[in-house]
Amino acid sequence: MYRKLLIFLFALALTACAPKAEEPTTLTVMTHDSFSVSEEVVVAFEEAYDVKVVFLASGDAGSALNKAILTKGAPLADVLFGVDNTFLSRALDAEIFEPYDAPALAKIPADFKLDDKNRALPIDFGDVCINYDKAYFLENELAVPSNFEDLLKSEYAELLVVENPATSSPGLAFLMATIAHFGEDGYLNYWQGLTDNGVVVADGWETAYYTHFSASSGQGAQPMAVSYGSSPAAEVIFAETELNDAPTASLLGENMCFRQIEFVGILAGTENRALAEAFIDFMLSTEFQEDLPMQMFVYPLLPSAQLPPEFLQYAEMPQSPATLDSALITEKREQWIQDWTQVVLK
Repeated sequence: MYRKLLIFLFALALTACAPKAEEPTTLTVMTHDSFSVSEEVVVAFEEAYDVKVVFLASGDAGSALNKAILTKGAPLADVLFGVDNTFLSRALDAEIFEPYDAPALAKIPADFKLDDKNRALPIDFGDVCINYDKAYFLENELAVPSNFEDLLKSEYAELLVVENPATSSPGLAFLMATIAHFGEDGYLNYWQGLTDNGVVVADGWETAYYTHFSASSGQGAQPMAVSYGSSPAAEVIFAETELNDAPTASLLGENMCFRQIEFVGILAGTENRALAEAFIDFMLSTEFQEDLPMQMFVYPLLPSAQLPPEFLQYAEMPQSPATLDSALITEKREQWIQDWTQVVLK
């Protein structure tokens, strides 16, 4: 009995003296509110690097960037994801990112690499387009518009809902598309024409899509809404009953869709530089890239990443999307929005 007690006390002493298992390091990733990734994908990264990943949702893309800029020097996170090409130049001018030449960048098409210093690395892309209600146009024997100019015709009066570019990311992207197509000298005249033709303006995408758009609510008055080229695929995937075809499609005429590219960067001052690099490598891995379409309804940039069947069948990609130089956007964005407001919301 005495011997057993000694063994127990000895074991207890060893346990008390043994070093405690260290808690895994925390890696904080600041994102916009629309960011999503499968739990099993994140867990795979955490287990591989013995790290706990914390996602810090920080509003829309512009709000997240503002937060990162305001906390420059004492960053709230190690990595920032979600800066897109409409805000890229502002992020680079603020010098909030540390350069990182990720090995996988060599596989990414050159058109998506907009920072030659590799401070902001491209991760995904998507297209903001006008979606239309197939049934409405069929039932009303109305031709589907093929370009921006068609939308000024009387037969499309009061049939389009857009989002306010001052309060909505897709609204801003659609404004950019019109500027790319008509130029700075012509886009306001075009918007005056849309206004005269009864365009409806909603504050945000959810109101435009789920209240005004006839295809989603079944009761909306507008059969055309500014949304995404991937929205038709989402309609099929999230349908309450199985669908054989998407009830919506996108207008894919020249410059009618604006291409958004999302970037990730290592925030200057991080104390977890090696893990931050590993996380960016992870975001450019096949595993993460193939998770993107079904999580955020965007396209992966890694050419080897396979798209899900629903994307291949129903998502629509324009051949001639609109783009604008990110530096020009940074310089003119606020003025464009103010001028738009004066014309459309006067």
